[in-house]
Amino acid sequence: MQEASFRNIIYTLFWIVVIYYALKFLAKLLLPIMAKKVVEKAEQQFRNQHEQYQNAQQSKKDTKPKESKKVGDYIDYEEIE
Repeated sequence: MQEASFRNIIYTLFWIVVIYYALKFLAKLLLPIMAKKVVEKAEQQFRNQHEQYQNAQQSKKDTKPKESKKVGDYIDYEEIE
């Protein structure tokens, strides 16, 4: 069984601190770029949906409503006794 020496504990703590600050630095650099990409993608999807909706509304206006066929007039029959 190995025992932890003071030197190994300091060495491990040093690398934990270095990795923590490196990740923190990279997050400050990369997160704004990633957030911008996400916002641009969401904006593009919103525009696409809006265009599809506008096209659907435009096509509804362009088509004429179907006229119902008249089969005949309504005749009211009375009983004959």
